[in-house]
Amino acid sequence: MTKLVTIFGGSGFVGRYIAQRMARQGWRVRVAVRRPNEAHFVKPYGRVGQVEPVLCNIRNDNSVRSVTTGADVVVNCVGTFDARGKNNFDAVQVEGASRIARIASEEGVARTVHISAIGADVDGASRYAQTKGEGEAQVLEHMPNAVILRPSVVFGPEDQFFNRFAGMARMSPIIPLVGADTKFQPVYVDDLAQAAERAVLGEATPGIYELGGPDIASFRGLIQVMLETIRRKRLVIGLPFRLGSLMGGVTGLVSYVTGGLVPQPITSDQVKSLRRDNVVGDGVKTFADLDIEPTAIEAVLSSYLWQFRPSGQYAELKESARNLR
Repeated sequence: MTKLVTIFGGSGFVGRYIAQRMARQGWRVRVAVRRPNEAHFVKPYGRVGQVEPVLCNIRNDNSVRSVTTGADVVVNCVGTFDARGKNNFDAVQVEGASRIARIASEEGVARTVHISAIGADVDGASRYAQTKGEGEAQVLEHMPNAVILRPSVVFGPEDQFFNRFAGMARMSPIIPLVGADTKFQPVYVDDLAQAAERAVLGEATPGIYELGGPDIASFRGLIQVMLETIRRKRLVIGLPFRLGSLMGGVTGLVSYVTGGLVPQPITSDQVKSLRRDNVVGDGVKTFADLDIEPTAIEAVLSSYLWQFRPSGQYAELKESARNLR
């Protein structure tokens, strides 16, 4: 019988790539999401009926159990940057992660794959890092043989990192950065999905893996690479952490008072996270332990950031024409 994997958050940025890979492996894929009507785009990843979006609220035991029963493996891709509301850090990254792992254990699921983040630490400076660490501990308590994947910042066509700043560069001559010197090790989304695929197939030793790409660069350096890719010159200004914390506090208050109508460009918790480099540590399992060669940033960026160039898809054509003169 064809095996079944339940992917919590399977229509999200990372989850959809894992769903595609598991469909190509011939597995049935259950995509557990809050709004299945908005996730129909996952169906063509496989044959008719092979990939199905289903309703699930990870804050509810019965809901999680309904999509876990019968699964051979579960993958948890659900995370949040929201410190408030019903789906806050604790509700999603601690209680939700714990609930998924506990019910997976109760239902006799063979393996659990949990997507976390580099910097996850119960004693971390930010609440985001703390809840990621607490969630990992809960997962391992219920599923000791789990594979936990900790990526650095993830990039790809649907990312909220390079796309966000490229959009900003299209509108503003200045790009302000809090933590401009903080280092990152961006990981391509499909490389992360491949790591999860190995884990689902039982080809990864249980434990924690820290995943970063071949490039390590400062926040400022990554934005410069992005600007070169979209053929725009902008002034990149580094802001001190103290100013970033003040901005986070003020904009957080405004967002709260307006009921979220005014979005926050940065939160106080994100400022705390930016004080620490987001790179693979020493003596940890990495892509090398999964026999995966990670993809370089510049091999991918132009494939989706071309839309932010002044001439869009015709930029390279115009450049070639100029060279012929």
